[in-house]
Amino acid sequence: MAEELIPENPETEEEETVKQRKNGLYPGVSDELAANMKSGWADTELHGVEPIAQAAHTAARRAALSARFPGERLVVPAGNLRTRSNDTEYAFRASTEYAYLTGDQTQDGVLVLEPTEDGHQATIHLLPRSNRENGEFWLDGQGELWVGRRHSLAEAEQLLGIPAKDVRELPAALTEATGPVRNVRGHDAGIEAALTDKVTAERDEELRVFLSEARLVKDAFEIAELEKACDATARGFEDVVKILDKAEATSERYIEGTFFLRARIEGNDIGYGSICAAGPHATTLHWVRNDGAVRSGELLLLDAGVETNDLYTADVTRTLPINGTFTPLQRKIYDAVYEAQEAGIAAVRPGAGFRDFHDAAQRVLAEKLVEWGLLGDLSVEKVLELGLQRRWTLHGTGHMLGMDVHDCAAARTETYVNGTLEPGVCLTVEPGLYFQADDLTVPEEYRGIGVRIEDDILVTEDGNRNLSDKLPRRSDEVEEWMARLKG
Repeated sequence: MAEELIPENPETEEEETVKQRKNGLYPGVSDELAANMKSGWADTELHGVEPIAQAAHTAARRAALSARFPGERLVVPAGNLRTRSNDTEYAFRASTEYAYLTGDQTQDGVLVLEPTEDGHQATIHLLPRSNRENGEFWLDGQGELWVGRRHSLAEAEQLLGIPAKDVRELPAALTEATGPVRNVRGHDAGIEAALTDKVTAERDEELRVFLSEARLVKDAFEIAELEKACDATARGFEDVVKILDKAEATSERYIEGTFFLRARIEGNDIGYGSICAAGPHATTLHWVRNDGAVRSGELLLLDAGVETNDLYTADVTRTLPINGTFTPLQRKIYDAVYEAQEAGIAAVRPGAGFRDFHDAAQRVLAEKLVEWGLLGDLSVEKVLELGLQRRWTLHGTGHMLGMDVHDCAAARTETYVNGTLEPGVCLTVEPGLYFQADDLTVPEEYRGIGVRIEDDILVTEDGNRNLSDKLPRRSDEVEEWMARLKG
């Protein structure tokens, strides 16, 4: 990784405009070099830029936001870079609220809705092209010669369909602004400092809750993105099956890296840390260390999702026999989870309660646990009343899905967990059974087995549609699929 050419001791105006680096290799910038770097560059302004595919959808989302908070200034930041180590940063990912309302993913961007007599005027505040007169474009570590070309403000306006201004002027403007303001907190400390005396935690939380609930029902663009994410994820799972022999020779990291390659080829990234849990690691719900052994005869629980370039993620889990064939006990446990998932998916339909699919799946699992003699002589009803099945089922059976893997998390309980399903809602159905390696309450042969099956389910007008159905779920179909891929 190259090191910026920023001198330790500034000697020219150019050097004073940028961050200084200690121990730089160049003692300074000569006047001649500074002058040379100002000239001889072609005009690269883009003309006739077409709007992004979701421009009409983001406009409709902003209109709904405007209608909810008339007469108030609304501020939605994208966020800033976060330091990983010294002068290296984590890969930037724009805040969900900002990307949802603009379609933009630019760091330091801020969407502001200024109140007007008949609604709001939206303006997107962005960094303009790097300044070539003061040397910022080649001396600053975030200049365009270091990190790549930015869109000009004029280009951004054409792409996003929103008037654009220089974000560096925004803090001062917000400091001087009057009237009620709401801000999405937690993304931009500079913006929050400018609004310190103008916002309240209660008003800001109402804004965050509204934007979370706005995503409960997906529009046509969002549904298409989720379909794309699920299709790419299915291909990623196929990639993994084909390299299981290499994973056996190395570790779970080979599985993680293989899926990550698919995510980066077909999308922006993985939507969350991939869970590549082999053997007893499958009983750890969020096993993301992925540093364990992959052994023939054991199970692999793979929970992973591709995030599209527009930041919509799949969330899919399959539990696979590493050698391609379930043992009788593995199959018994797997088939129980499959039956529970089938019951859960069947309960997803318009007018159903959000909790219904969870209750349906948990009932099947409780029945299996009683049938297997793991809960003494208790009835299924008593087990469910006391929640005793949770020792082995552990988690809820699903969650909303979208731009966040656990989407709409700030929504009110009455509109989410206690809400009613309607067409356009997308959720996961993911029951599981997990028998810990040190669980003395189950037969020894159960210990260390973990199974989860997860699919992404869209509520439709007449029922539901499984967006991730390109991956097999029945145990016999899983074995046939693996044999064909390994073939």
